[in-house]
Amino acid sequence: MKVVITREKHSDKQTLGTLILRDDEGNKLFMCKTLELPWNENKRNESCIPLGNYKVSLRQSAKYNKHYYIEGVPGRSLILIHIGNYYTQTNGCVLVGKAIADIDGDSYKDVTNSKDTLQKLLKVAPNGFELEIQKKAIKKKNA
Repeated sequence: MKVVITREKHSDKQTLGTLILRDDEGNKLFMCKTLELPWNENKRNESCIPLGNYKVSLRQSAKYNKHYYIEGVPGRSLILIHIGNYYTQTNGCVLVGKAIADIDGDSYKDVTNSKDTLQKLLKVAPNGFELEIQKKAIKKKNA
């Protein structure tokens, strides 16, 4: 299984994207929204992780219960895919949700239904997956 996270919108406090999980034949099995910190030179607790390819495995902790661990992030450790709704809850990790909305009225977009979304992803990919993080291609207008 392979997941692609496409980073689509950036601001001073966050990065919003779309996660798509496909099987080995390329069939779409799952899709959701993502919330990460903005790019800040891969600084711990201040930045999203670099674009690239990673192995993701299942992990469990008292804080997040079942979630995912993104392995092999250069210069970083314990980068997770876990529940949370706001950019203040990412700490450099990836949050997943059903949709994007300003839940708390701070003018920054949040992810909705995070707990339910992560449970659905865990059901479809219980053993982890290969992850590619990419940025959205800029479409050129015809001259």
